[in-house]
Order: sequence, then C-alpha cells, then structure tokens
Amino acid sequence: MGAKTESTSGPPVPGAELRASRQGDSLVLILSGDWKLSKALPPVSRVEEEIKAVPSTVRVAFDTQGVLGWDSGLLKFLTNLIVFCSLKKITVEKEGLPPGVRRLLTLASAVPERKGARREGTRIPFLTRVGNSAIGLWRSTIATLEFLGEMTVSFLRMFAGKARFRLPDLWLVMQECGVQALPIVSLISLLVGLILAFVGAIQLKLFGAQIYVADLVGIAMVRAMGAIMAGIIMAGRTGASFAAQIGTMQVNEEIDALKTAGIPPMDFLVLPRVLALTLMMPLLTLYADLMGILGGLIVGVVGLDLGMMEYYNATREAVQLTTLGIGLFSGFTFGILIALAGCLRGMQCGRSASAVGDATRSAVVTGIVSIIVATAIITVVCDILGL
Repeated sequence: MGAKTESTSGPPVPGAELRASRQGDSLVLILSGDWKLSKALPPVSRVEEEIKAVPSTVRVAFDTQGVLGWDSGLLKFLTNLIVFCSLKKITVEKEGLPPGVRRLLTLASAVPERKGARREGTRIPFLTRVGNSAIGLWRSTIATLEFLGEMTVSFLRMFAGKARFRLPDLWLVMQECGVQALPIVSLISLLVGLILAFVGAIQLKLFGAQIYVADLVGIAMVRAMGAIMAGIIMAGRTGASFAAQIGTMQVNEEIDALKTAGIPPMDFLVLPRVLALTLMMPLLTLYADLMGILGGLIVGVVGLDLGMMEYYNATREAVQLTTLGIGLFSGFTFGILIALAGCLRGMQCGRSASAVGDATRSAVVTGIVSIIVATAIITVVCDILGL
C-alpha cells in the first residue's frame, strides 16, 4: 500500500457528491449526499477519467457512509461503473455499499445479459436493408401464390362436391357480410351521394344546368363510387374481421387441430368466407348505388327545386345497363379481393396477440390497395373496349 493521496473529481454536484481517494493501486470512491434521480448526479465519466489517469488501478472500493438517500439513480451509476471496470479487468469491491444496493446489484447480475440483446449504436447498412426487403418481398409473393393455389384447389373440390365445410357457417358469414352491413353502407353511400350532388350543383348552377346533377350522381355512383365505397367499408369491417378471426385461431392452435383431424383449413375456414363475401358484394353494391342516388335526389329536390319525377327520368336516361353491369362486376371483383386479403393475412398470422393486430391492419391495407388497383385496371379496360 502506498502513501494515501486524495484528489477531487471536479466541483461538488448539488445533491450528490463524489470524491476519489487513491490508496496505492486502489481507488476508493467516497459518495455522499442524496443520490436520487431527482437530483443532479455525477456522471460515470469522472471515475473513468480517474482510472485512465492511473492505468495501474486494479481495484475500486466504495465509502458510502455519507450517503443520505438513494434510489435507482445510484444503481444506474454503479451498474455503468461495474460494466466499465469489467472491460478494464478492474476488481469492484461492493462491501462499502449499502446492504440494499448490494442485494439489488446481485439480483441484477444473477442472470447474465444475452449476447446481442443491446442494439444501441448498431446501424444496418443500406444495402443490407435493401436486400432484406427484397427477400421479404419475394417470400411474401411466394406465400401469396401458394395461398391462391390452395384456394383454387379448394374451389375445384367444391365444384366436385368434395369440399369439407358446413352450410350453416356459410349462411352465418353471408348474414354478417350482408344484412348486418346494411346500416353502415346506407349511411356512407347516402352521404357520398349528397356530397357528389352538392359539388356538381356548385358548378352546374353557373350554367343553369341543375338537372344534370342527376346524370352526375347516377353515373358516378352506379359505375364506380357505389362499388368503391361498399368495398372500402367491407375491407375495414369484414376483411379485418376475417383476419382477426382466423388469426386468433392460429394463435390458439385451432388451425393445427383442424390439420391434425384431417380437415383442410382452406375448405373449412377460407372457402365459406370467400364465397359469402363474393356473393354479397354485388348486392351491397346495388344497394349502395340506390342509396347514393337517393342522396342526390334529396339535394336535387330540396336544394335545387327539381321535381322528383324529373330527377327520376333524368337518372333513368343517364344510367345504362352497361354502366350498371360495370359497377356490379367491380363489386364482384372487390368481394373476391377483400375476402382473399383478409383470409390470407389471417392464415399468415403469427403466434402472439400482437400478431393478430398486425394481421388485421395488414388485411385492411391490402384490401383497400387492391380495390384501388382493381378500379384503375377496370377503368382502363373499359376505356379500351369503349364501354
């Protein structure tokens, strides 16, 4: 042991004080004051500078007789110091610490930290992130194609009379997709018709052509807007429901039980849902068209002083069967896409509760994006065909 020397590591910190006293190759840290997070605590860098100043330091001890109070702030200080000393191969003696602090430090070090648990400061290179994204996209594409293939085989089994699903399940899903969806479809479609009529009336009034509001609302609702609004509603309502139901069954291992029992999940779970929504969407689209036209009629009669029969005749002349057919075909297509998106995300759901939420969100996003893309394709094809 050499001669005892004492040095001060900086000016005293309000509330908590730290001094360093050297005894040969040992460094004694003298702690005093109130070591709590609500106070200004000395940084560990002060002790690190003391140790780096004398590389021959092999031991760190503590004198905490002057500590008036402590909380997790002292534990954080000591934990960081112990980590630094372990890297420098310096022994840390905890005998001078309060008994409660020693017990908590022992408890914290009882289970070693898993390697790679801390990711602070690590940054994945740009090319690595691009590669991971490309691999994830490729795997997602393969999984989607496999799902579509299994769905096609399931439909073929249904046409051959070999699909294994219960008709009561199909009727129940049709009721959920159809009758129970009428209130929200009514409200949204009626408001969309009102909005279209108001927007069109603002410009048509300038030319005294208010009667053409009937043409605007009728063609817009029947050709596209009725199917689109009904599709978006069903994507957020029914598509998300499909994903949540099947995802929860995935978490509870019910799908594994079906496979063990020899029942194809595609037949028992996916097929009834796809059939139900595919059959109900054209009917919901037709209903949305009627509600949208009704909204335009309200604006035309109340706000534009048009006669009810006058508005009806103008709508009948503007809306052709071809226009109605395009809208119903769009609704039929949207029903298939929404059901497939919801069931796909449900079947791909992970095994945790959070995975069910992720699958539900992904089903809604996938369904809405599919609707927009399908609408664009149908519009371009109809333009090419002159419809």
